[in-house]
Amino acid sequence: MKKYIVLALLSAGVFSSCGEYNKVLKSTDYEYKYEAAKSYFAKGQNSKAATILEELIPIMKGTAYGEESLYMLAMTYFNQGDYVTASHYFNTYYTTYPRGTYTELARYNSGKALYLDTPEPKLDQSSTYKAIQELQMFMEYFPRSERRELAQNMIFELQDKLVEKEYLSAKLYYDLGSYTGNTVYSSTGNNYLAAIVTAQNILKDYPYTKLREELSILILRAKYDMAKESVIEKKEERMLETVDEYYAFKNEFPESKYMKEVENIYKDASKYIKTTEEE
Repeated sequence: MKKYIVLALLSAGVFSSCGEYNKVLKSTDYEYKYEAAKSYFAKGQNSKAATILEELIPIMKGTAYGEESLYMLAMTYFNQGDYVTASHYFNTYYTTYPRGTYTELARYNSGKALYLDTPEPKLDQSSTYKAIQELQMFMEYFPRSERRELAQNMIFELQDKLVEKEYLSAKLYYDLGSYTGNTVYSSTGNNYLAAIVTAQNILKDYPYTKLREELSILILRAKYDMAKESVIEKKEERMLETVDEYYAFKNEFPESKYMKEVENIYKDASKYIKTTEEE
C-alpha cells in the first residue's frame, strides 16, 4: 500500500511540475517568466530555462534583465553540452555588452566551450583553430584574469592536438615509402621528403611539443630510408645528411628509447661515406 502511495505522490509532483511549466510558457507576464527561468536554471533544469529565455531575449533586450538573460541562456546550453550554441551566445553577449558584468566570463567560457567541442586529432581541426583564437582573444582582453593560466593550458592542449594531427600526416608519408622499387638505381618519389618537411615544419611551429622526440626520430628514419633508396649519384650525400641528423638526435635525446635503432642507422650510413684517406 505504501508503494502505491509513494508512486501516487511522485506522479502528482510530476504533473504539478508540468502544469507549472506550461503555465509559465503560456503567461504573458515577462517578469514572471524571467523569474521562472532563473528558478529552473538554479535547479539545473537547463532545457526548460533555455526554452523560456529564447523567447525572452528579444523582449528583454535593452531592459534591466536583458544582460543577465543572455548570459544565462548561454550557460544553459553550456550545461547541456551544446558547446557550439553556448559559444555562439557567449559571443553574442560580449559583443552586445563589451563592458558587461559577465564579459570576462563570457569570453572565457566561449573559448572553453569551443575547446570542449574539438574533435580527436585524426579528424578535421578547423574548430581547434577557432578555439585557440577565442582563448587567445580572452587572454588579450583580460591579461590579469585569474583564469589566464587555465586558458593558456587549454591552448597548449589544443596545440598538442594540432601537432598530433600533423604528426599523423608526416607518419603516413613515411609509411607510404617511395613511389618506385627499392633498387639502388631506381628513382624514388617524394613521400620520404614530404615526411621530413612536414615533421620539420611542425618542430619549427611548435618547438616545445611533447611529440618532439617522435618527430625527430621520424625525420632520421625518413632521411636514412630515402638515402638507402637513392640513385648511386645521390646516395653518399644523403647518407651524410643522415649522419648529421644522427648527431643532432643523439645530442638532444641521449637517453632516448630509440638509441639502439639510432646507432644501427649511424653504423650503416657510415659505410657509404668516403673518408679523407680513401679520397
